[in-house]
Amino acid sequence: MTFSHHLFFCLNQRSNGEECCDQHNAFALFDYAKKRVKELGLAGPGKIRVNKAGCLDRCADGPVMVIYPEGIWYTFVDVEDIEEIIQSHLVQGRPVERLQLVK
Repeated sequence: MTFSHHLFFCLNQRSNGEECCDQHNAFALFDYAKKRVKELGLAGPGKIRVNKAGCLDRCADGPVMVIYPEGIWYTFVDVEDIEEIIQSHLVQGRPVERLQLVK
């Protein structure tokens, strides 16, 4: 099974108090993205897959996700940012420059 796009959301948790994506509402934003992709009929084989990931090693930039096959890294703060990524990058094929992280 292949997908046109694969989204990996860092959902890393650290119990020692060090910076991690979990401290920035990453789980709720992941849930929102997964739900919206399904609602829009974009999920499934040949379409888009939204996945949980462990640490993506960008803790200071959190929360973060990476979208393949382009390998574009994003940071985001709320559902409006996630919605913009879905509509612009995934639906229209235009990455959202203002939310991109430099590799």
